[in-house]
Amino acid sequence: MTDQPYPTPAAPAHLGNTEARFGAVAKTFHWLTALLILTMIPLGILAQYWPYDTSEALAVKADLFSLHKTLGLVTFAVALARILWALIQPRPALLPTGSRVQSFAAETVHFALYGALVLVPLTGWIHHAASTGFAPIWWPFGQTLPFVPQSQPVADAFAGLHLVFNIVLVLSLVAHIGGALKHHVIDRDATLKRMLPGNCALPDELPSKQTHAAPIVAAIAVWGMAVAAGLGVGLAGERTRAAEPALEAVPSQWVVQDGTLAITVQQLNQPVTGRFADWTAAIDFEERATDGVHGDVSVTVAIPSLSLGGVTTQALAPDFLNADAFATATFSGPIRATETGYVVDGTLDMVGQSVPLRLPFDLVIVGDTATATGTAMIDRRDFAMGPTYRDEATVGFTVTVDVALTATRSAE
Repeated sequence: MTDQPYPTPAAPAHLGNTEARFGAVAKTFHWLTALLILTMIPLGILAQYWPYDTSEALAVKADLFSLHKTLGLVTFAVALARILWALIQPRPALLPTGSRVQSFAAETVHFALYGALVLVPLTGWIHHAASTGFAPIWWPFGQTLPFVPQSQPVADAFAGLHLVFNIVLVLSLVAHIGGALKHHVIDRDATLKRMLPGNCALPDELPSKQTHAAPIVAAIAVWGMAVAAGLGVGLAGERTRAAEPALEAVPSQWVVQDGTLAITVQQLNQPVTGRFADWTAAIDFEERATDGVHGDVSVTVAIPSLSLGGVTTQALAPDFLNADAFATATFSGPIRATETGYVVDGTLDMVGQSVPLRLPFDLVIVGDTATATGTAMIDRRDFAMGPTYRDEATVGFTVTVDVALTATRSAE
């Protein structure tokens, strides 16, 4: 008879690990994690590149992203449970095959994968919470996170981290799968079989289990470089927006010292709020009216300066604000008093269309400082925006514009 490479008979299955074998719980976590990852990666790519040029396509794209995000949270929970189980269980020793370098690489990849299982879904979750997006997580616990502000710079930073961490995940996964196949096909040992259902024969003697610090340090170094690269990618997007040319200051009787120009749109029946970072206002106003007119206002808005959470790119696309062709929008008109405050009955020039627009606002003047807040409603159909989105179930018709500013009377 020929000698068998692994004469030890198979041991009965156990839920927990032993010094030589992985238990049923560890195996279940392993293959459930593998299933989730191999579903999440193609699903995320599919969602990213799915078109959104019609109402139907946008609805599908949103569902794909929502499914991706929801499964991401499932992956995060499974990863935490898997790591907790690994911490309270003995880790089976490596089989006596391969060189010391191979063992070092295998353990480094293992620890890098553990980090990816937590950091990839966590950064995606934080990015979602920091931005106002159109694809919600399918659960009843809200879309925000404590201590995570809804901030575009924060969203950009974690989007960059999520991207780079996904690259680390894919590379680690490829190395992990490649190593397992090498053990099974070339080395013909039980490394892969030991993680399959049931039991397999093992060598008579296994090396004593030792904890090596070098692979842990190497994995931490990999993640340190990944964090630096991810933040660099995220901040690059923020610097690109900051580098956009600012509108030149305009002469004004009242000089705006601080203010916001925000818009709220409805996408898939969910409000998405953003703001224009670059705009100017020329305001002439007198407390005493002349022929019923207190003055006039002219506002110029840099369209590319819009930040609208997860739908910024869509909002600036040719079907909507068409920022490449129409870099600015203007609103101007006379200021009149009403029974409840003031109103500007003006004209909004945007995407090549001129449409009447009424902006009622409240005004408080103390000395030479004025505070004004107002809200206007725009129908996107008046500007031929989103012609392929013919119903409000995907993109609402009405856009709310909120203005708030503080201005001081010019000494000149």
